[in-house]
Amino acid sequence: MQRELAHRIDSRQPLTQLKYVAGADISYNKYDPTMYATVLVYRVADGEIVEAQDAVATTTFPYVPGLLTFREAPVYLRAFAKLRTIPDVVMIDGQGMAHPRRIGLASHVGLWLGVPTLGCAKSLLCGEFREPKPKPGSMSMLKDRGEQIGYAVRTKPSCKPVFVSVGHRIDLASAVRVVLTTARGYRICGSMNCAGKRLVEGSRNPYHPLVGWAEALRGPPHPCQRQVGLEDSAHPTTPRMS
Repeated sequence: MQRELAHRIDSRQPLTQLKYVAGADISYNKYDPTMYATVLVYRVADGEIVEAQDAVATTTFPYVPGLLTFREAPVYLRAFAKLRTIPDVVMIDGQGMAHPRRIGLASHVGLWLGVPTLGCAKSLLCGEFREPKPKPGSMSMLKDRGEQIGYAVRTKPSCKPVFVSVGHRIDLASAVRVVLTTARGYRICGSMNCAGKRLVEGSRNPYHPLVGWAEALRGPPHPCQRQVGLEDSAHPTTPRMS
């Protein structure tokens, strides 16, 4: 199925507007079926977060490297379904075409949402690269079996590079531009960095909406669910954004 879907990916469209970037991150214990996802919409001009949406879901799909889409995508899509701001591009903490079958999580999400999407991964799944120079903005081609599948990009001095690849409806040059524009001195780009921090906050704060959602999966609505109006959001539909 992944190889068939990979032929539908559009990797040639330049990104023509960069006003709002959605960054998404996920948290879970690989031995636990509960998944937590956060999507933040980031305004590039001033670095402000203009919208944040969370989701929690359970999964029965096992933790299998290379097949994480089938475990992680459903909870991501629940969070995206709640967005009121349509982003110009979506950035996923994971692989796009830098995948053995050329279709990772970012590509799956992009095909479903129908918006420009890229993968910005902290670790390498496949391929080879030369270490980029220490200066931020340096990069080197990421290749697998002779095919370029992305770039290793240095976003911060003295930090490991991130691995940028096309998800869907964006070209590789535009994907790299989005990552470097939004990094703002961090290794992980602004919206994804904030999404990760929000997930950590949710895991520590008993009144955070994420905790309320997790409780709702196990029983009656949690008080904080009622406070933020999430009582009827356990099973939202996920419309395409395009």
